[in-house]
This record gives sequence, C-alpha cells and structure tokens, in this order.
Amino acid sequence: MAKYVDGFVIPVPKENTAQYKAMAAEGSRVWKRFGALDYKECILNDARPDKKLKFTFPKMAKVKAGETVWFSFIVYRSRAHRDAVNKKVMAYFSKKYKKSDMKMPFDMKRFAYGGFKVVVER
Repeated sequence: MAKYVDGFVIPVPKENTAQYKAMAAEGSRVWKRFGALDYKECILNDARPDKKLKFTFPKMAKVKAGETVWFSFIVYRSRAHRDAVNKKVMAYFSKKYKKSDMKMPFDMKRFAYGGFKVVVER
C-alpha cells in the first residue's frame, strides 16, 4: 500500500511538449529504477469553466497563452522511502548531466511541488 506521493503542477509551453515528454519518459525510467512504485505524467485534457469553482488548474498555474498544464505524481512506500529514492535519482542525474546542461522546457518559477501523505486509499 502506497503511503506517500510527490505531486507537481507544471505549466509547459505547448511548443515544448515533445521535449517535456522525453524528459518525463526518462524521469519515469530513472525513478522506477531506483524504487518508486509508480510515476505518472498527465496533460490537462478538461478545464471547462464552472461557476461553482473559484480556481482551475490553468488559473492556479498562471498559464499564459500557448501553455498547458501538466499534473505529475510519483508514488512511494513512505516519506523515508521517497527521500532514499530521490537521493539516488539526484546522484544519477548529477553524474549524467552538468547543471548548466539541465535546461528545463518550462518556467521553474511557476513549477509547483509538494510531498503528500496518503490518508485514504482503497
């Protein structure tokens, strides 16, 4: 049973979709290689305005023209497991890429992240 999830909301320029998907595919392989239980990258597909909702993902992510929202999550056994997996992942990427080579296909200033303790799972 999964107990911990890292979640991400990322506005990505549509023109960078292929680059982001390639980066995400590599991320999936690496996180799973080092022990993540699951890894998902999801592109926004339905953001219909609703009068009952004050906030939508595009509004929350401050999406600009020509951008879309990605919602991503990685599943772990526990927070300690997440920390151990991420330590290995970061060491792997540090060896593979120089920091100056790590150009992100999105604006890191609008990238949102959080670690979540799972409280309901069926």
